[in-house]
Amino acid sequence: MDQDLLVENIISTVKLAKLFGVPVVHSTVNVASGRQEPTIPRIAELLEDDPPVDRTSLNAWEDVDFLAAVRATGRRKLIACALWTEICMTFPSLDALREGYEVYPVVDAIGGTSPEAHRAGLERVTRAGGKPISWVSLACELQRDWAREETVAGVVEIVLTERLLKS
Repeated sequence: MDQDLLVENIISTVKLAKLFGVPVVHSTVNVASGRQEPTIPRIAELLEDDPPVDRTSLNAWEDVDFLAAVRATGRRKLIACALWTEICMTFPSLDALREGYEVYPVVDAIGGTSPEAHRAGLERVTRAGGKPISWVSLACELQRDWAREETVAGVVEIVLTERLLKS
């Protein structure tokens, strides 16, 4: 997927999580070692209250600190965004599903190394019980009812004003 569009979709997903008070577990890989770059500034700025768990493992679920952070949320439904669909999303999602979590990969806020890799990763997770969702449908699932007035303005701003009406 186009990298700029992917970043915009991730930003919108993070903004929605923040609007609805959904806990965020922010993870990076090999930043401390200097092998990889930190989270891109536009996303890192939104996640300033959620410092990254830097890990070395390919599978975040195998990192003690990441797993502790997920469990500390007390949530059993996980919304997954990731850099690489076939690794960063797929590996921990499969493990989470095996442990009884519900996993919702945000299909347009995850980028595979190729369209085929993206589809294959999503298919693996879906076959294991994952529930793919787009960032816009996530907004609507979180909002559920326009009578929930405390979040209406935020949803309209994130989904319509900032994104869909600009297209």
